[in-house]
Amino acid sequence: MDIKQDVKNQFGRSADFYVSSKIHRNGGDLNTLIEMAHTKETEYALDVATGGGHTANALAPLVKKVTAMDITPKMLENAEEFIKGNGHTNVEFVEGDAEKMPFEDGSFDIITCRIAPHHFPDIEDFIKEVYRVLKPGGRFLLDDNVAPEEDAFDDFYNKIEKIRDYSHYRAWKKTEWLRMLEHAAFEIVEMHRFEKHFEFEDWCTRMHLTDEEKNTLTSIMLEAEESVKQKFRVQSEAGKIESFQGEAVLLSCVKW
Repeated sequence: MDIKQDVKNQFGRSADFYVSSKIHRNGGDLNTLIEMAHTKETEYALDVATGGGHTANALAPLVKKVTAMDITPKMLENAEEFIKGNGHTNVEFVEGDAEKMPFEDGSFDIITCRIAPHHFPDIEDFIKEVYRVLKPGGRFLLDDNVAPEEDAFDDFYNKIEKIRDYSHYRAWKKTEWLRMLEHAAFEIVEMHRFEKHFEFEDWCTRMHLTDEEKNTLTSIMLEAEESVKQKFRVQSEAGKIESFQGEAVLLSCVKW
């Protein structure tokens, strides 16, 4: 089974959790993303891998039209219910692959992609597609979890995410994002880093983990090197993981 089918399967069964997820619904990064987008009422926006639809929902009152795209039909259904339930009528919902988008060249003024690229197996194809369907002078707002620059920390974070979510492909390092975007001819104009606090039970519940899978993750985190525990602020009590900390980066890029 390929990773894109994994994504459809995983998020098809978790769609309800992503509409209600506090991290996705209320994260401070969403407000910052919208501020950095510098929207105009005449513009057309695309939200790639819209998930629960929170970014598309936030963009809807600020632009002429939003296209919310996702590879998972169930996600689109839930996003549509959520966004239309908020009274927005200028959002269309399109099933599509982030690495092969069903749009003409230069179709959008703004493209957003939030907390999703770590699921994309061909990340450079995704970046090329964003560049292709964006108008000259258009803005690309990228927001995703990232791995630390230190290889041991990178390995640890991607390992636990893959165990938790088999559709996880890779959380990239900040330097990898900068390199890939600039190689694709984007100009990076602004960057923000966010700390992300993960409550262990909620983090596991969103992916419907079994007790065995949770026990495996608990063992890995408890038995990790002390430097790893410190880096990720692993908090435990009586042999149970309570929380840990990750990070995300929000980049604003322009196509010239």
